[in-house]
Amino acid sequence: MSAPLLDSLIDSLRCLPGVGAKSAQRMAYHLLERDRDGGRLLARQLEAAMARIGHCAQCRDFCEGERCAICTSGSRDDSQLCVVETPADRLAIEQATGYRGLYFVLQGRLSPLDGIGPRELGLDKLVARLAEGQVRELIIATNPTVEGEATAHLLAQIARAHAVRPSRIAHGVPLGGELEYIDRGTLSHAFGSRSEVTD
Repeated sequence: MSAPLLDSLIDSLRCLPGVGAKSAQRMAYHLLERDRDGGRLLARQLEAAMARIGHCAQCRDFCEGERCAICTSGSRDDSQLCVVETPADRLAIEQATGYRGLYFVLQGRLSPLDGIGPRELGLDKLVARLAEGQVRELIIATNPTVEGEATAHLLAQIARAHAVRPSRIAHGVPLGGELEYIDRGTLSHAFGSRSEVTD
């Protein structure tokens, strides 16, 4: 006879990406059989993270305060703004390149079929930021997917409307790839070889 609490634990673990029924079952059994202290720590950290991690008011990345450490740093170049789809993409660029500008995290990409339009991507905040006049180059680092390319095209139009030079990271990144899974060398080369976006 199955235990309802165990079934609930297994079902809860399936919310993680790539975790199916068998993987969730293995994780649940591992925690219960071999690592109850680890399970308790995981539960506490998840609870704290869900309660205290929000979005930076300026760049929309994850942070615990109103603004993240990158946005509040006085050593970053505020004339360059790199637009990425996700916090994982921002982290990948930060780890693989010597980029010292600022970021804007879309938290997604244009996808009308999924109900994701300019408003859901926070483009009103991006427009307001460009209107301030400090940004000179908008580096578009969306993924080279159909939705990512459509998003890049719209971002380039927004940049030009505010007299900001749009550039796109080079496509050393394979078409259909996701930035967070690209090796550092490829990502570093692609980022360093970015080119201006033209019509």
